[in-house]
Amino acid sequence: MLRDGELDIRELPGIAGGRAPGGRSSQQDDLICLHDARWATSLVVLADGMGGDGAGELASGGVIHAARTLWDERSWRDQPGALFLETLCQAAHTEIRRRNAWVNAEPHSTMVALLLRDEQAYWAHVGDSRLYHFRGRRCRSVTRDHSLARLKLERGEIREADLARDPDQHVLLRGVGGNEAPEVEHGYAQLRPGDGFVLCSDGIWETLSTAELGALLREPDLYEGVRAGLMRAAARGGAHGDNLGLILLQTEPPGTWLGRLMSRLTLT
Repeated sequence: MLRDGELDIRELPGIAGGRAPGGRSSQQDDLICLHDARWATSLVVLADGMGGDGAGELASGGVIHAARTLWDERSWRDQPGALFLETLCQAAHTEIRRRNAWVNAEPHSTMVALLLRDEQAYWAHVGDSRLYHFRGRRCRSVTRDHSLARLKLERGEIREADLARDPDQHVLLRGVGGNEAPEVEHGYAQLRPGDGFVLCSDGIWETLSTAELGALLREPDLYEGVRAGLMRAAARGGAHGDNLGLILLQTEPPGTWLGRLMSRLTLT
């Protein structure tokens, strides 16, 4: 049973992100949530590391390090959104490759990133960590996993309902930190009222349905939405469940979320 002390949750206006070990002894999921109020810009990034012998934590940490570095350089102010995210993915790949000498293993990672600015949403992903775009109760789009199981689905060899349980789901066709530079897949949307986004690792989407993820976005408090999602996924994953990483983002007016955040700080 997952305990509150095992949850790592952070919150910004309109954003909440968290992770939990699930049934694993190590934590290979990592994430970062960033916001610049002056420029009304947000960046959230989630990574799921792999490689064994400590390499998974090293890889996902490399993705987050690259995100923080590029954010602090503020290149997102001048670059087109898609170009900034492509730069981020390639920088994460380079950082993980730089860390190869730190361990006797081959660290690599999935990653999914979302940039919001000027009423536009840009996202990019490599691997099987996902982004869901909701408008109200409707899921408008989901990123396409870069896995062998997804390829089998597209070939008609398995059903959508069997995807999460297929033995080839964890055989990835793309990643960051491998021998070759990653082939990044991009997405874009013009923001509309009621838009929300879920970013998550496979430990979440394999245990929670699309409808359940959408319901988390409708929680009055996104912090509690993340907590509920992590607790539910951990319970379903059980003693051998995967690491869990989850980010919820709503595009409500900043003042709404600032009031909720200040209320939380006052109460605590």
